[in-house]
Amino acid sequence: MGSEPEVEIVWRAFELRPDPVPTLDPGGEYLRRAWEGSVYPLARQLGMTMRLPPIQPRARLAHEAAHWARSAGRFDAYHEALFEAFFQRGEDIGDPALLVSLARGVGLDGNSLGESLEDHRFLESVLADERLAEGFGVRAVPAFIADRRAGASGVQTVEGLKELLERVRSTKR
Repeated sequence: MGSEPEVEIVWRAFELRPDPVPTLDPGGEYLRRAWEGSVYPLARQLGMTMRLPPIQPRARLAHEAAHWARSAGRFDAYHEALFEAFFQRGEDIGDPALLVSLARGVGLDGNSLGESLEDHRFLESVLADERLAEGFGVRAVPAFIADRRAGASGVQTVEGLKELLERVRSTKR
């Protein structure tokens, strides 16, 4: 009947510029050009509000917080709150107090997250994701890996993602 198999999307942690790699200047030419040429036009096309964040924080704690939220069964809500904080309001997602506030905002126990961040309970999970990305040669975000066999980096069209899935499915047949 031609029914499509289910596609499971699993978000993984990946830091573009992990410490000690320098972060980019938000007012610099590279980020302004990238946002004006790619991000803003796509956001308009999709009807999304996005702003070039005024800061470029380290993201490892945010990734730890997202892993914690997944363990609490609220990854999607927390992940969305992280994206809104960073890409719409320009907030510092490297700040533990903000991460705790976001957790509370989606109905999670902020004290539990705070303790988890202090103890780095999910650091190894984040590092495992980063090793996985390194093994696939990921160097840009977003990145898409299908069935651990093929991938694409950068923003993709729906058609591009369908082609990636079909390419992987056809090699299984």
